[in-house]
Amino acid sequence: MSTVDAPPPPPPPAVRIHDIQGAAHISPLNGQAVSNVPGIVTAITSNGFYLQDPNPDNDEKTSEGIFVFTNSAPTVAVGNSVLVSGTVTEFRPGGSGGTNNLTTTEITSPTITTVSSGNPLPSPVILGNGGRAIPTQVISNDAAGGNVENAGTVFDPAEDGIDFYESLEGMRVQVNNAVAVGPTNDFGEIPVLADNGINASVRTARGGIVIRPGDFNPERIIIDDAIISNAPQLNVGDTLNGATIGVIDYSFGNVKLLNTQSLPSVTSGGLQQEVTNLAPGNNQLTVATFNVENLDPGDGSTKFNNLASRIVNNLKSPDIISLEEIQDNNGATNDSVVDASQTFQTLINAIAANGGPTYEFRQISPVDDQDGGEPGGNIRVGFLFNPNRVQFVDRPGGTSTSSTAVNNVGGAPELSASPGRVDPTNPAFNNSRKPLAGEFIFNGRTVFVIGNHFNSKGGDQPLFGRFQPPTLSSETQRNQQAAVVKDFVQSILATDPNANVVVAGDLNDFEFSNPVNNLESVGLTNLVETLSPEERYTYVFEGNSQVLDHILVSQNLRTNLDGFDVVHINSEFTVQDSDHDPVVARFNLAPSVINGTPGRDTLTGTSDNDRVIGGPGADTLSGGPRSDQFVYTSIRDAGDTILDFQSGSDKIVLTQLFQSFNLGSLDYANATAGGYLSFGTQGSDTNVLFDPDGSAGSNSIATPLVTVSGVAVATLNNANNFVI
Repeated sequence: MSTVDAPPPPPPPAVRIHDIQGAAHISPLNGQAVSNVPGIVTAITSNGFYLQDPNPDNDEKTSEGIFVFTNSAPTVAVGNSVLVSGTVTEFRPGGSGGTNNLTTTEITSPTITTVSSGNPLPSPVILGNGGRAIPTQVISNDAAGGNVENAGTVFDPAEDGIDFYESLEGMRVQVNNAVAVGPTNDFGEIPVLADNGINASVRTARGGIVIRPGDFNPERIIIDDAIISNAPQLNVGDTLNGATIGVIDYSFGNVKLLNTQSLPSVTSGGLQQEVTNLAPGNNQLTVATFNVENLDPGDGSTKFNNLASRIVNNLKSPDIISLEEIQDNNGATNDSVVDASQTFQTLINAIAANGGPTYEFRQISPVDDQDGGEPGGNIRVGFLFNPNRVQFVDRPGGTSTSSTAVNNVGGAPELSASPGRVDPTNPAFNNSRKPLAGEFIFNGRTVFVIGNHFNSKGGDQPLFGRFQPPTLSSETQRNQQAAVVKDFVQSILATDPNANVVVAGDLNDFEFSNPVNNLESVGLTNLVETLSPEERYTYVFEGNSQVLDHILVSQNLRTNLDGFDVVHINSEFTVQDSDHDPVVARFNLAPSVINGTPGRDTLTGTSDNDRVIGGPGADTLSGGPRSDQFVYTSIRDAGDTILDFQSGSDKIVLTQLFQSFNLGSLDYANATAGGYLSFGTQGSDTNVLFDPDGSAGSNSIATPLVTVSGVAVATLNNANNFVI
């Protein structure tokens, strides 16, 4: 019986790049050997090359490009037609720290056969007008189990930005008339929009693009000069004229366009640093917050002078400035130094030299190496204030580890320590900056300012990572920090619902975030929300314009708001004094003046510092809990009774009364010695008497001007209780 050998099995079907890539984030051939994969070499790096099939399939979901990892400089040339055999591998960049990243599909351990050279390259896929439409809102909304690499994930490049770029991985692409939406960074990366941004979401007035809830702008493309270096130094709004051509790659949590040709010429957008129109006024208080990015004397005079010029010329010398990232006197030198007096004073001197006021500062140094930031720098929050415009209420007791409290003093809130840290030993502030509270007086009105620098967003999963939506692990601590500050604000408002409260600083989160919403829940208004959406940004990160720096205020300040401004002087520019833009608010805060009628009145002051003018008639006056002034302009004002005079805090103002009798040259000592001002006892009360011609005059009868209840003569008879 004869036998016939079975025919050999047919060779495996030829594998093309689109078969390897598949319509998914993980190759269906991952880990398998492939043979003689054809393609044209389109770009070369130091350890591999990009390969693209010149004969694509008809499925836009499957990429026609792939990276061939050679581990050392490859021997192929751009334009070579090659056959590659090797192992399909999903490479996750970032090593042990890149577990959240996407993978890139590669052929590793390759054997390369060159078929021909000098071949034309596959035409680049145009991204945007005239080519494939770029998703403009969704990064990913259908990841199975929260991971785009899981089976069951819907792969939808038409809607999901993360799938769109995956479908182009390793391929040649072209972006026309790219406009910069972030400055060129130190790594030669430029975030751009295609087609001058015509199809993009909400653009800023200055050329950027803002984030919104649920829209983190997948249309952003980051040009990376990893293949051809020397990226131009672009500001937001600058345009690359014509075509930018390169290959799509992924690294550091972002999709990248690695340009394979020199970038086209640049047209400047003419971006200029803004100047606010919110200057201080007679009855207008200005408050700003400014992250000055790791400022210490070692930065040199240029940075200090630049910051000073911005504060004076661009911010118009705000009355109060909450500063973040003030470092100690020797900066990043990691020793036991925590004092920052030289840092503050150097900035104050530079401001004065630039024509600004001579500010004073208040701060509390941290415990060494306990507040995060650059190791050794001991960054902290501090206040600058203009003493010619505002008064800082100093109350001792504030230390690095002790917490200031809110005391109820006669119905008015008062800080137990000013400046004082807010709950600094609370675990919410572990390895993070502690809030600083201070009490200020402007036009007799008390203003509480709480300066903040919440923990950073470091450690959050990337927008273009495999886990969707990204887990914001850093938000947990900011939620805890916001809860502490909210409770502190509540303790002020519980004592006086009309208190003037400012919560300012770098909160490291967006206006629509949970921590910021938590702060607003106590009745604060986030002033950035008074701006139109295209104006809401203080920071630009990877091309996304976003709000990190905030001023939130209580209802009384919101009612008296006279303007809010984000002053764009840093975040959009390649050359920066800081990576944050400052923000400034102006409030109408005239003195609290309470006027009586020509008859008998009962006048009661507010919980603020009041100026009480009873006028003619015998009036009954109460100033309230703070430092009040009781004003007498005429002898016709005599006959009043003050019920709650606080010696050493309140004052009886007689300036106009004395001037009306040509006695303006007298001071308190001369007025009392000459008998113009005298005192009488009436039980536990004191009568204040006025004699316009003094004890030496022909008319020695003194007029009872005012009765001060419950204050003895020995206590009241003090120059600190009178203004003459």
